[in-house]
Amino acid sequence: MNDRPNYITPAGYAALKAEYDQLFGHERPKLVDTIAWAAGNGDRSENGDYIYGRKRLREIDRRLGFLARRMKAAKVVDPTRQEDRSGVYFGACVTIADEDDNHRTLTLVGDDEADAGKGLVGWNAPLARALRGARIGNLRRVTLPAGEREYEVIAITYP
Repeated sequence: MNDRPNYITPAGYAALKAEYDQLFGHERPKLVDTIAWAAGNGDRSENGDYIYGRKRLREIDRRLGFLARRMKAAKVVDPTRQEDRSGVYFGACVTIADEDDNHRTLTLVGDDEADAGKGLVGWNAPLARALRGARIGNLRRVTLPAGEREYEVIAITYP
């Protein structure tokens, strides 16, 4: 697997754990009961409940394995405890401006928590890698799929 640390915020870890607990404690046992009931109905080759149930069970087991690996590799970092708040580090809320003076506010979070629509950028995303360690006023050049862009760090805050 990947040798980079899987940084994650406490809230992100709690979300992974909640999904794991939901799948393992609720969905999976119900599905196992449904499969057992469907298997008792006779011919399994034409039994939709049985066939779909087995397929869904494999999907859940795959997701549980993924979540377990991600949680095991997770290094929970609380951004509220960041001592040096003058630079861009994990958990920072950064306001940047591009060449056209368009401002954008991003929060650097774990890759498992990334959601571009909400302004949450994964720690290993190209933009986040470019911003790491930047201070207010620094210019950072980033190569994105749309081309190369330059951003200036306008503000840095932490929760």
